[in-house]
Amino acid sequence: MNDFTFLAPVRLLLLGIPAVLALGYCLAAHRRRRYALRFTTLELLDEVAPDRPGWRRHVPAIGMLIGALAAALAVARPSVAVAQEEPQRIVVLAIDTSLSMEATDVAPSRVTAAKAAAGDFLDSVPEGVAVGVVAFDGSARQLIAPTTRLDAVRRTIDKTSLGLGTAIGEAVFVALDSIDSATRQIESDDDAGEGAPVGTIVLLSDGETTEGRPNDEAAAEARRRGIAVNTIAFGTAGGTIEDETGQPVAVPVNKAALAELARSTDGRALTAETASELSQVYEELGRSVEVDVTRREVTDWFAGVALALLFLTGVASLAWFGRLP
Repeated sequence: MNDFTFLAPVRLLLLGIPAVLALGYCLAAHRRRRYALRFTTLELLDEVAPDRPGWRRHVPAIGMLIGALAAALAVARPSVAVAQEEPQRIVVLAIDTSLSMEATDVAPSRVTAAKAAAGDFLDSVPEGVAVGVVAFDGSARQLIAPTTRLDAVRRTIDKTSLGLGTAIGEAVFVALDSIDSATRQIESDDDAGEGAPVGTIVLLSDGETTEGRPNDEAAAEARRRGIAVNTIAFGTAGGTIEDETGQPVAVPVNKAALAELARSTDGRALTAETASELSQVYEELGRSVEVDVTRREVTDWFAGVALALLFLTGVASLAWFGRLP
C-alpha cells in the first residue's frame, strides 16, 4: 500500500513552474555577474559597495522558489493513508478438529499440517483484518473472537485438540454469530455506525457432517446474512485412522459436500491434498482479503508551508534590502 500519494497527479506538471523560475534566476545571476565584471573593476566595486549582501541576496529567491514548489504540490492534492483503528474485514477460521484429522495421508498428519498452514494464512492477511477461530468436532465452539492480535490467534490454533464427530453445519452457525457479535461491537464503538466491516468464513474439513444441523440449513442462514463460506477440502481419498482395536478406518474427504456449501453461499470451494498445497490455498485466501483504505488529504500541510516560506521571505527581504522581493 502506498502511504503517500497525490489525488490529482496530473497537476504535478505545475512543478515545471518553480523549475523554470529557478533556471531563470540562475541565468539572470550569471548575466549580472558577467556584466559587473565587464564594466567595472573589483577595486572600484569594493570602494563603492564595501558591504555587499553576499549570500543574503539569494535567500528571498530560494524561499520563493521553495514556496512555489510547496504550492504546486498542494494543488496536486497530496494525501496519506490513515491507519484503521477498527478492522474493516472479519475472517473466521473454522477448523475441523474431528479424530479423522489424525490421518497421516498428509505428512506428518492432517491436523499438524492444518495448524501450520493456518499460520501461513495469518502471515498473509493485510493489516487491519480481524481473525477469529471456531473449532468443530461433535460440537462447534468459538475459541477466540475476531481480533487483530494475530499472535493470540496463532497460539489459540496451536492449542486445539481433537474429538469425536463432525459438526460442519454447527460450525457455520457459530462462525456467523461470531462475525455478527464482532460487527455489533465495532458499530457500538462508532456512533455513526458507518463503514461496518464485512465478514467471511474459511472452513477447513476432511469429512462430512455427522452431528448437529445439516450443511444446507447452515448455508441458507449464511445467505440470509450475506456471509460467504469458503471451504477447503483437505486430505486424500486414501486417508485412514486406527479405531480402538487398532484396525484401520477409512476417512476419505467429502469434496462434493464442501463444494456445495461454498457454492450455495457464493464462496470458493478449494481442495488440498498435501501440506504445501494447503499452505498455498491459505496464502491465496489471505491475500484475497481486501481492506478498505482510508486516505486523508493533506493539502493544507503544503499550503501552510508555502505561506510560511513566502512570509519569511518577505520579512527577510524587507529587513535586509528594504523592499519586497
